[in-house]
Amino acid sequence: MDFPGDWFAVDSTEYFVSYGTMRTMSSRILTATSYLVLGLLAREGPSTPYDLERHVRATLGHFWSFPHTLLYSEPPRLAAMGLLTETRETDGRRRRVFMITSAGVSVLDAWLDQPSDVPTELRDPGLLQLFFADLASSDATLRLAEQQLAIHRAKLSAYREDERFERRPGGPAKGERTVERWRRCPRRMA
Repeated sequence: MDFPGDWFAVDSTEYFVSYGTMRTMSSRILTATSYLVLGLLAREGPSTPYDLERHVRATLGHFWSFPHTLLYSEPPRLAAMGLLTETRETDGRRRRVFMITSAGVSVLDAWLDQPSDVPTELRDPGLLQLFFADLASSDATLRLAEQQLAIHRAKLSAYREDERFERRPGGPAKGERTVERWRRCPRRMA
């Protein structure tokens, strides 16, 4: 795959220069966030970083935690690699709109064809607190446990509501996403 820009080495470190920005060789490495961006753009179509953030909050955010600032820095990096194209609105807010390229689709397809062997990662601050609850007072541990129980019951209730929505008579049509229900604007998945 050809990448736009110039490669050069200084003191055995490789650099990539594109659009006046110098990056080290590691910028060619694709991360989980890279694939998240590629997948969302493949599914949702052209999107701004803000659109990507909204998609994550409505869908992946329920099980994939990461700094959402990456949704603003990752698309330009992928565009520099030739995996996305970028257009900028000519008037108004001049938002940056990214779209996946055929090279991006190929990279995404190759990634989807290779099952992940990375161990599952669960990061729950409440569980971390419960792990160290033996160091807290009984009252503090009880408050923490009650709060965690309330949080998990609320999430279970939301999941059950989503299930009722999915199983309601006559709907939803194939491809409508439950997570869009709360916005009252179901979107079709391509």
